Amino acid sequence: MSDGLTRREIAGAALAGAGALAAAGGASAAADPLVLDDASGLNATRVARLVRARPDKALVEALRRELKDAAAAGRPVCVGGARHSMGGQSLAGGGTAVTFDTGGCAADAASLTYRAHAGTRWRDVIAVLDPLGFAPKVTQSNSDFTLGGTFSVNAHGWAAPLGPMGSTVRAATLLLADGRVARCSREVEPELFALAMGGYGLVGVILDLEVELARNTSLAPRYEEMRARDFGARFAGAVKAPGVVMAYGRLSVARRDFLEKALMAVYRPVEVAPRPLAGGSEAMAGVARQVYRAQIGSDAWKETRWWAETELKPRLEPKVVTRNALIALPVSALAGHDRRRTDILHEYFLPPDGLAGFLEDCRRIIPKSGLELLNITLRYVAPDPTSVLAFAPGERVAGVMSFSQPKTDAAEAAMRAMTQGLVDSALAHGGSFYLPYRLHARPDQMARAYPNLARFAEAKRRLDPGGLFRNALWDRYFANVA
Repeated sequence: MSDGLTRREIAGAALAGAGALAAAGGASAAADPLVLDDASGLNATRVARLVRARPDKALVEALRRELKDAAAAGRPVCVGGARHSMGGQSLAGGGTAVTFDTGGCAADAASLTYRAHAGTRWRDVIAVLDPLGFAPKVTQSNSDFTLGGTFSVNAHGWAAPLGPMGSTVRAATLLLADGRVARCSREVEPELFALAMGGYGLVGVILDLEVELARNTSLAPRYEEMRARDFGARFAGAVKAPGVVMAYGRLSVARRDFLEKALMAVYRPVEVAPRPLAGGSEAMAGVARQVYRAQIGSDAWKETRWWAETELKPRLEPKVVTRNALIALPVSALAGHDRRRTDILHEYFLPPDGLAGFLEDCRRIIPKSGLELLNITLRYVAPDPTSVLAFAPGERVAGVMSFSQPKTDAAEAAMRAMTQGLVDSALAHGGSFYLPYRLHARPDQMARAYPNLARFAEAKRRLDPGGLFRNALWDRYFANVA
């Protein structure tokens, strides 16, 4: 620990949590406003037109004009918010890139729902709901992302025992390729709703969402260490126990016990009035980032972080925390600043009884790749019976992996080979992989993980016969599907 961090500072870093994510994408380092990138920093893409869409009364007509102009010019259209995807899912070369500005949010306490513009960030939803005593029911684990983006990738969080965010959406408003505005739900235009949920913006522009909310209860955590091979079944049981509201797991990535040790955390309500949400400590955020980044190339720091997670955090963490406080962490909290490297996420979804076999394969595949694994967080995902491109058709344990990768051709080749090995393992153990990240999986792996691929492609072509809505994900996996 040559950089002089004290044990108190390490403890503070542990309390800040872990799950490093790369900073949200935007204009590339070239400072060309028509060259966009995403969170990977590996997808610099020149677009023909960049449009910032403000959520006002003129939005729909302005978007209709953009769609009409793009169709006439033969340009693809792709909508983005935070552009946190990592494989060009929010980019279309030579196309029209639409970026949604954040919008408003209105809560309806009687129906326990809120309605928000697709460009609204989770932090803005939380800011509206928290003073009213409410919280979003399911969000991503960071608060910087947009609601439309979350629904578009059907992201999940760590609310238990719930499914992806789309499972909490009552209705969505879409602008289709022909200019029609469609309000869809499970009861009204259910096919469109099922295609848009986890459809990566390929069937229309998501305009707004009506979403379920929850009470912002005060919660107390309980921690339990166990062997990683026992985690799947025990976690699936724990999240369904009475009163559990939030839950997650963590695995040790230190070399000595690589993916052998697990920590499970569950949060239950307590009879304490929730405190209003307050901003976090910038100092602690800086320490958290420093500790997290120190793991790169250092097994000693990986050991230290596991010690902080398992020994210090349970003792020093506040005994009571609100639901909103747990989901209000910005993505920048643990992001790196080394321009020579990038954070790359993977995510695999395993049946609870398939997790142990998958982790056994990971212990062989990941070290062999030579790539730097910084974190694995485990979350529960309830079955998703709605989305055409469901990644969790049954109950799943999600393994969210964060790698630090040099921006080199050799590292990219190693990442591709490792990814394909991990996807093969996930499929062999009855699981699947997540689509917002690098497009390294082979087309045959994609078809096995998502058996409704052809159904999705056929429906998209029917709704968008001119292929107006396109992105790199479509080009890689869908374009040639009959």
